[in-house]
Amino acid sequence: MQTEKELNTSHLPSPLCVTHSVPFLIYKYQHLPVATSPHSTSNKQPISMPSMAKTNVLLSFSLFLVLFNGSLGLTADRSRQHQGQCQLDRLNALKPGNRIKSEAGETESWDPNHDQFQCAGVAVVRRTIEPNGLLLPSYSNAPQLVYIVQGRGMTGTLMPGCPETFQESQESQGQGSRRLQDQHQKVHRFREGDVIALPAGVAHWCYNDGKERVIAVTVLDMANSANQLDDMNPRNFYLAGNPQEEFQQVKGQPRHRGEQRTGREPFRGHGQQQCNNIFCGMDTRFLAEAFNVSEQVARKLQSESDRRGNIVRVKGGLQTVMPPSLRQEEQEQGQRGEHRNGLEETMCTMRIRENIGDPSRADVFTPEAGRISTVNSHNLPILRYIQLSAERGVLYNEAMMMPHWNLNAHSIMYAIRGQAHVQVVDHSGRTVFDGEMREGQVLTVPQNFAVVKRSDQQSFEWVSFKTNDNAMISPLAGRTSALRAMPAEVLANAFRISVEDAKRIKFERQETTLTSHRSTRSGSWAEA
Repeated sequence: MQTEKELNTSHLPSPLCVTHSVPFLIYKYQHLPVATSPHSTSNKQPISMPSMAKTNVLLSFSLFLVLFNGSLGLTADRSRQHQGQCQLDRLNALKPGNRIKSEAGETESWDPNHDQFQCAGVAVVRRTIEPNGLLLPSYSNAPQLVYIVQGRGMTGTLMPGCPETFQESQESQGQGSRRLQDQHQKVHRFREGDVIALPAGVAHWCYNDGKERVIAVTVLDMANSANQLDDMNPRNFYLAGNPQEEFQQVKGQPRHRGEQRTGREPFRGHGQQQCNNIFCGMDTRFLAEAFNVSEQVARKLQSESDRRGNIVRVKGGLQTVMPPSLRQEEQEQGQRGEHRNGLEETMCTMRIRENIGDPSRADVFTPEAGRISTVNSHNLPILRYIQLSAERGVLYNEAMMMPHWNLNAHSIMYAIRGQAHVQVVDHSGRTVFDGEMREGQVLTVPQNFAVVKRSDQQSFEWVSFKTNDNAMISPLAGRTSALRAMPAEVLANAFRISVEDAKRIKFERQETTLTSHRSTRSGSWAEA
């Protein structure tokens, strides 16, 4: 008896590969026809249409190809850049190795020099922000994907050239005098389960206006071609404060002759005290002229002798221009119900977040086994530009995610809650990881390595960051598996088994992605 409820793929024939969140199974860069007759079997017969409509279709399709060609370039550059980096004999579930305390939180990072992260071309950091804590504005040399493990708050991305659409109302003050009205770019609210996309070089900030701590896990795609600064040296450029280095020094990074400094301490000019933001090395006179303020005010931009760290406490709470929360939630619900292709979204209006923690958002759901939700460039178009996607999974106790491999991406898995037994196998059949994965640990599963996850007496929750905006998996067992797609005779000869056993291997398991030890055993292949 089939117990699995498929939201997107249950009506499809058995494919070799499956994506959880889209109802069609094509490779990303397959050329699409401009327009075809609905009764035609050829992609070359155009539909008769008015010339104006045809022009519009061709224009839209040209824009579509431009976007996809850009993404193709990113993907191709990434694979060439990191060839030969995944010669791994053994994988490990890793805890963060570096911890920095701030006034209103802490920052923990994993060593980017580790072989697993070198293979995937990523860096990983976890930030904890206390209530009324503000993560100072900064930008990075690589695209980032952030998952909100816990808490809620607000964030702003500072897109260059975009209008300041959030404005205070004009109010008079005094006799004919008018105070400066604040206006700024859009502020986004976030909550537990949200995925937030941050392009390379785009400054952003984050504030916790809730009652519990915000915990956010971030993956930086260092191998992305948008990073032209350093291959595997993550750098955060802070616009304010005096933060410490978040990541350990990359091995073999040369220093200039005679250089005595350590960490990220910059050159000190013009009698400056110690500080670490990008204004530190600039002459205060230049800053005063650039901002048209006094030198005294300009000097404060350099945050001299600021010891609060990169997460500071806001006394009395942060006041910003924002629409009412209820109205905003209604607008967001309406956006989630719309079918967007991304062409009508500009960088200024493009959504940067999508929630994959809500159980009702599941793409795959099995009542006795668990659920999986994904976000990719189809439902969050900005991911097409940063070439990343994510998967959020929940395994109930004594449940399994079918053995599978990632077709086109590395997978960086972060354990949110609980624990599970995980096995990873490389191309030569070696078990490179066979152990428990627990809350707070990170495990890298390289592209094409086979992986299986199974929970025991407690449930297991995880989020996987994937280095492709449309990452796909290929199951090894179940209704959409590679083995199911093969003729029984091929299996019989490949494994030296009887044809009857081959058919049992093909048809005994009817679920596609998740299964439970407690679920009712599927019927025999003859009854399927």
